[in-house]
Amino acid sequence: MDSTTIGKYRWRVCALLFFATTINYIDRQVIGLLKPTLEQSFHWTELDYSHIVTAFAASYALGLLLFGRLVDKIGTKMGYILSIVVWSVAAMLHALAKTTFGFGVARVLLGLGESGNFPVAIKSVAEWFPKKERALATGIFNSGANIGAVVAPIVVPWLLGNYGWQQAFIWTGALGFIWLIFWIIMYEIPARHKQLTKAEFDHIHSDHEVEPDITKAKPRVTWKQLLGIRQTWAFIFGKLLTDPIWWFFLYWLPSYFSTTFHLDFTKPNLQLIIVYTSTTVGSIGGGYLSSWLIKRGWPIFKARKVSMLFFAICVLPIVFAKQTENIWVAVGLISLAAAAHQAWSANIFTTASDMFPKYAVSSVVGLGGMAGSIGGSLFPFVVGGLLQHYKILGNIGAGYNIIFIICGCSYLVAWGMMHLFAPKMERVEI
Repeated sequence: MDSTTIGKYRWRVCALLFFATTINYIDRQVIGLLKPTLEQSFHWTELDYSHIVTAFAASYALGLLLFGRLVDKIGTKMGYILSIVVWSVAAMLHALAKTTFGFGVARVLLGLGESGNFPVAIKSVAEWFPKKERALATGIFNSGANIGAVVAPIVVPWLLGNYGWQQAFIWTGALGFIWLIFWIIMYEIPARHKQLTKAEFDHIHSDHEVEPDITKAKPRVTWKQLLGIRQTWAFIFGKLLTDPIWWFFLYWLPSYFSTTFHLDFTKPNLQLIIVYTSTTVGSIGGGYLSSWLIKRGWPIFKARKVSMLFFAICVLPIVFAKQTENIWVAVGLISLAAAAHQAWSANIFTTASDMFPKYAVSSVVGLGGMAGSIGGSLFPFVVGGLLQHYKILGNIGAGYNIIFIICGCSYLVAWGMMHLFAPKMERVEI
């Protein structure tokens, strides 16, 4: 049966998830692009900035844990509404901050709100796509993170140069409310959606998974149950060891290019645009690769794990980024690593829906996301401490060199831990 006969409404849902993730990352990245300006205005040190990043990461971790359970209870539609309202308001509140503490409070609220994005999006993909399409759908919506990272370096410096840093927070924060209108109008779960054809409904449920009747009470899954399952720990370690690297790419790359190559961030620059554009290719390509292998007859677990090993190897060359004085060589190495991270991310998210029933997916994603955010809240201390130490010694490049070595090795360690806890990524029966 071809796609025309089946129907394509599920891809409209994927488009909604894509734009939500785009906005999520635009709002998240604004502060990184404004870092040089805010450092001068508020007299921040590298450690001050790392504390603000940590405040976001810690609240994001807590929010993921809470949202994971909440979304499994209230559903994807209401979950996204709650999440995007909180994070959009929080993003705009940055403009009112007058002190470093005020920025910290705004970041905490932003972290709590933004934490709902991935638990809701992954659960929506599990609800709307069969397994053979989930990695591609995840790769597409996850590429919104990369598009957001591309758009932000263009829009934010323009807003900064023309209207000041406060307006950069206000206008980017307002985007979420525009998206919310489309979500309310267009989204519902497949069993209740009036525009979904029977052929597409059958295609979505072609995996023949036994799911609870939506008219009855949903099975309760506790954190204790999930933490007693090896597959949960595979997902947790996969996120714990790799999410902090992506956060470094978001929050310190502008500063790295500014201090190392003296780029001017009061105007758009091509280098960051290239880095974040490459991640779009990685996200969609990473999702496509494992989906293509599955369609070629590979077992699902083998397709995911071989793909993830390949992407982990692709991150390794970033260890040489600080060894070059050529900015374009550095851009190429960082672009490869960032693209590989998003390819990895598209697949690791899909492993949660591969291994767990739909009614537990958000809880598992919440636990893993919380672990990744804990890593993201601790890694800035390492980054800030190293950079501040070597800055005092007059050799900040040595600090970046150590950080890039950590980045290059993290994914292979994460892959090894995932293989240890879930060698075959068997389906979990709860």
